[in-house]
Amino acid sequence: MPRRPHLTLGAILLATALAGCGFGAVDVDPHEPEPGSADVCAALHDALPDTVDDAVRRDVEPSSEYVAAWGQPAIVLRCGVPIPASYRPDAQLFAIDGVGWLPDEGDGGLFFTAVDREVLVEVAVPDDYAPEANVLADLATAILDTVPERELR
Repeated sequence: MPRRPHLTLGAILLATALAGCGFGAVDVDPHEPEPGSADVCAALHDALPDTVDDAVRRDVEPSSEYVAAWGQPAIVLRCGVPIPASYRPDAQLFAIDGVGWLPDEGDGGLFFTAVDREVLVEVAVPDDYAPEANVLADLATAILDTVPERELR
């Protein structure tokens, strides 16, 4: 299975320096959403919670309506991603609070992609946040409210 370098780069490698009492911005790889997904991603960005699994939301650098981050090491969400190479129509998904997630291993954690949505949402969850279901459950309401469901193919 191919490795996904942005978990290490965006979420772990730059576990940014402390800025005063809080964490600074998380450096992430620039991300442009798939064509036709920008409006949905902007709506999702506005609906995302301030905390997931007790991790506080952080700024991302470069600033983006398509990427969000929480905690240290950072949980990183990207909206409008392409279908993962590992996806198959008969893939085993984790259904958490109404969202179907496809898991993929990465360096230092797991990637989960909501593949049952018209616009795909990926969440990189560092190993520090096991069980990952807590993170995904905290994101479910925002996803259900803003990202239309699609028929799995």
